[in-house]
Amino acid sequence: MSQLLYNEDTYKIIGICMAVHSELGKGFSEVVYADALEIELIDNNITYSREKKFGIVYKGNLLPHEYKADFIINDKIVLEIKAVICLTDSHVKQTLNYLAVSKLKLGLLINFGEDSLKHKRVIL
Repeated sequence: MSQLLYNEDTYKIIGICMAVHSELGKGFSEVVYADALEIELIDNNITYSREKKFGIVYKGNLLPHEYKADFIINDKIVLEIKAVICLTDSHVKQTLNYLAVSKLKLGLLINFGEDSLKHKRVIL
């Protein structure tokens, strides 16, 4: 079996997300989980950008609105977080769009809104 893309980083990020979910539980808004994740990323010496902006080009024109990815981890993983009842195909498509505009290959879609943490690997 071939090695998963960024397996070690993915494992560590999911573990950090599990720690946040274990501490806070479900029911908070997305920004609360993002704030807690930021503390964990700093405490674990993980390089990240929060709400990194990406421009979108349409027919050669840069659109005035940008995509903002929740987190970019180690300049190689898009971390998209949600606090919803359940993840949907539209959440996966949104993560794929972030991957496309960022030119990154791996996205982690995390949902803090369920009884237990849910996560999906999204590959472009």
